[in-house]
Amino acid sequence: MGKNNDMIRHGRITFPESRSEKMGQWWANALESGKFFPETQAGLADKFAPTDELNALPPQDGQIASAGFTDGGTTTAPLKLDEYGEDRWEKNEIKANSVVDFTWHYTATHATRRWNYFITKEGWNPNEPLSRAQFEKEPFFMVQNPQQPHWEYADELTPSAAGTVHKVPMPDRKGYHVILGVWEIANTARAFYQVIDVNFV
Repeated sequence: MGKNNDMIRHGRITFPESRSEKMGQWWANALESGKFFPETQAGLADKFAPTDELNALPPQDGQIASAGFTDGGTTTAPLKLDEYGEDRWEKNEIKANSVVDFTWHYTATHATRRWNYFITKEGWNPNEPLSRAQFEKEPFFMVQNPQQPHWEYADELTPSAAGTVHKVPMPDRKGYHVILGVWEIANTARAFYQVIDVNFV
């Protein structure tokens, strides 16, 4: 199945092209796991919005790009997203210190608490699996919806079905890095994970 088949899943980053978008499969919209990356535990409350749903278990190290998604064990193809290597993935050329429009495409929208953008550390090793140790601990950019409790602001918290564009200021980096976009849902335990391979010039 190719890029024209959106199925009934939820959302992905289409620009800059994420790994899942480049692979062009139906499960590109289904890469979800527990929210609050880089946490490693389930059952945690949102520190900003404590009335939001507690989180499920976030993806384990080595399965961050796929969010561990296997469609109940019947579809293991998304785990290919976790393959690594300096030359494994086609990269998006991006200028350091520029502002880039990151575009989310939705096939289902949800009451959203925030979108987080993380980046690999300077000196990270692309020839090792993606892990929390490879990423900066804090997002370099975040868009957060303040309205709470979520059940009183469902309309305000739900993004337009037409999609979301964030003007994201790029950090000062050189060469190959990985950006992780995480779309966190207020009224569920889950988040959607998207990895973008970039070459800073």
